[in-house]
Amino acid sequence: MSVLLSVRDLTHRYGDFTAVNNINLDVHVGQCVGLLGPNGAGKSTTMEILEGVLKPSHGEILYRGLPIDKNFKQEIGIQFQQTTLPDYLTVKECLKLFSSFYESHALISHVIQLCQLQEVANQYHYTLSGGQKQRLLLALSLINDPKLIFLDEPTTGLDPQARLHFWQLVKQIKQEGKTIILTTHYMDEAEQLCDQIVIMDKGQFVAEGSPEQLLNDNFLPQIIELDGLYPAYVFNSLPVKVSQCAGKTRIECQCFDDLLPALKRPDVSSQGMSVRKPNLEDLFLKLTGNELRI
Repeated sequence: MSVLLSVRDLTHRYGDFTAVNNINLDVHVGQCVGLLGPNGAGKSTTMEILEGVLKPSHGEILYRGLPIDKNFKQEIGIQFQQTTLPDYLTVKECLKLFSSFYESHALISHVIQLCQLQEVANQYHYTLSGGQKQRLLLALSLINDPKLIFLDEPTTGLDPQARLHFWQLVKQIKQEGKTIILTTHYMDEAEQLCDQIVIMDKGQFVAEGSPEQLLNDNFLPQIIELDGLYPAYVFNSLPVKVSQCAGKTRIECQCFDDLLPALKRPDVSSQGMSVRKPNLEDLFLKLTGNELRI
């Protein structure tokens, strides 16, 4: 699989503050790469540099093996969290306006169909629902038939049904051979859409790989959670990993049977016990911590 976008020794500073600290990344053709991290991790700065909006303090961005130039913006699409559109334009007119910004563009009718905007094509953009607005913003990012698409927290604020619908659209876009770089705070979204995950914290990449690979590298296959905080000696002789958080005791193990000796103890209660597989939310909290970032 060929590399479409390369990040080499990328650093960016705001005065004495280092927002992005010497990161490297290869984005392959046809992949969806998820950039995850807590608030203040450096995601927004990284995205702005990758989009060509911000010039880095150090390092370089290569597109198809060459430094990005003025033609780069003709081949990328960006869906921002919010975009201010001119008043009194219909959906179709918005797409026509944006198509005029590019040397070549996709068929407007194709983009409308792809993003399922047929029923609202002649409505004013400000009358759309939240989900319809996000589909319009996605359509605008696709109007130049880009090779590389940036999606910046595209489903923030959407209800579960609209989010699921949007995921289906992104999967369709991937099937057309597009390459996607996605930021999101929804771990289930990253798990559903991304081939590769990069977790960022304090300006650095702290983990990189496929969701499956990262979970296998960081967790045992099963997680059992017990209500209450149990002392470590309860599990000392067992082949398990134990941690505590939010009033619960969490046990990682190869299989449930590994925990049976502890559950047979009279001082351990299985009431309220849950058994599940590790997920990206577990990984995110493990690598970036549990404290609130504002």
